[in-house]
Amino acid sequence: MAGDLAAYEVLVTRYSAVAHRTAALLGAGDEAEDVVQEAFVRAFRYLSGFRRDAAFKPWLLRIVANLTHDLTRSRGRRNDLVLKIGVEPETRVPDDPEGVAIAGDRRARLLEAVRALPERERQAVVCRYFLQLSEAETAEVLGWPLGSVKSRTFRGLARLRKEVGHELS
Repeated sequence: MAGDLAAYEVLVTRYSAVAHRTAALLGAGDEAEDVVQEAFVRAFRYLSGFRRDAAFKPWLLRIVANLTHDLTRSRGRRNDLVLKIGVEPETRVPDDPEGVAIAGDRRARLLEAVRALPERERQAVVCRYFLQLSEAETAEVLGWPLGSVKSRTFRGLARLRKEVGHELS
């Protein structure tokens, strides 16, 4: 990849959407696009330090997660997570107005509960279930040991079940 702009353009095209979702779900909100642009600039700048035997996606998403963390910390609004409606695909689309309203209400309550999770549990749940990363990828993206990913995901899901589990069944 040493300076191959065409190859880097392929990587940008391939990973832009997931990088944007990561930034948005981890709290960048309206500034997700800026975070993603900065992440790709940093990734290109430090590409010489990238291990060729490693996967690019977790490395890039770790940069996105770190930039998003820096952004939310500097803004002083850690818990101000902006989630985009419709991130998770609907498994069944209700065809009646009442069903649409109920599905929208359930989604809103779930997203509100995810926003209310402690930061580390929220990050683990977002990476695992909203971004559909494996435990190993989540560990790499967030820079945590695998055991921390498992325990924080478990605790986050337990809180979500307690908060909204009965409403979503």
